[in-house]
Amino acid sequence: MIPADVFYAGLNKVVAAAAGFMTDPSGRVLLVKPNYRDHWGWPGGHVDEGESPEEACGRELLEELGLTPPVGRLLVVHWVPPLDDRPIPLVHFLFDCGTVADGDGVVLQAEELDAYGFFTAEEAAGIMPSYLTARLAAAERARAARTTVYIGHGTA
Repeated sequence: MIPADVFYAGLNKVVAAAAGFMTDPSGRVLLVKPNYRDHWGWPGGHVDEGESPEEACGRELLEELGLTPPVGRLLVVHWVPPLDDRPIPLVHFLFDCGTVADGDGVVLQAEELDAYGFFTAEEAAGIMPSYLTARLAAAERARAARTTVYIGHGTA
């Protein structure tokens, strides 16, 4: 019999991340501009050891924006293959975190983020890579239909 530590050491590795999907009252999505990336994305980050994706989402929203909205329904699960400097796949969980009025209460985490803003899907397409705009479209569909969308390899 193979010892458990040997078995698990030989398994494929995947990184988990979580973020919050928030909009303003007109439906524009809240995005942030990290200082370590060229593109915009959702407030969120990697899931820490011993943490669930929804706990990670709540922690990241507090750390990055100073906000504590309820972490609601799971909108999108997105499997992203190895990309750029990340040599292993990523599973991204995007949760519905409600509506925030024009950035009320946002305190930006200056160590990691340069800016935040509210964007229409069309505006976001100009500042995000295509795999993130696919996630945005899926999140909008999921929120409207009160469902969850899975984006796998080659799907949107």
